[in-house]
Amino acid sequence: MKRVFLDANVLFTAAHNPNGKAAFVVELASMNAFKLFTGDYAREEAERNISANYPGCLAEFKRLLENITVIPIIHPATAYPDVLPAKDAPIFIAAVNCRATHLLTGDVKHFGLLLNQPELCDGMIVQTVAAFLDSILT
Repeated sequence: MKRVFLDANVLFTAAHNPNGKAAFVVELASMNAFKLFTGDYAREEAERNISANYPGCLAEFKRLLENITVIPIIHPATAYPDVLPAKDAPIFIAAVNCRATHLLTGDVKHFGLLLNQPELCDGMIVQTVAAFLDSILT
């Protein structure tokens, strides 16, 4: 079964756009299509941004988290790809540590060189939500 890790921006988008692709990923997971994960670091960032920008979406955010396993922040010596800025390392490390098969992100600026490059990511596939949905629905 696929193990899909959601970056903070995917959580944020799913909460403030419940009819969008990111929310659809959470809906598919609730039907046991795959397992969803995120890290405390991503959850905290998403919650902080939702509170600041879309406070009316906090209830939806908390509802979405009911279908997502949140793993604690850990600081192991896990390496991360050199092309990734250090500020994004906690996302990558948490995804690797929960044995994610996929890491979904909207951050193509920082994760762009890793998109669809599992050989650079210990076999994990980094994708946008749209690319992931295309890969599983076609």
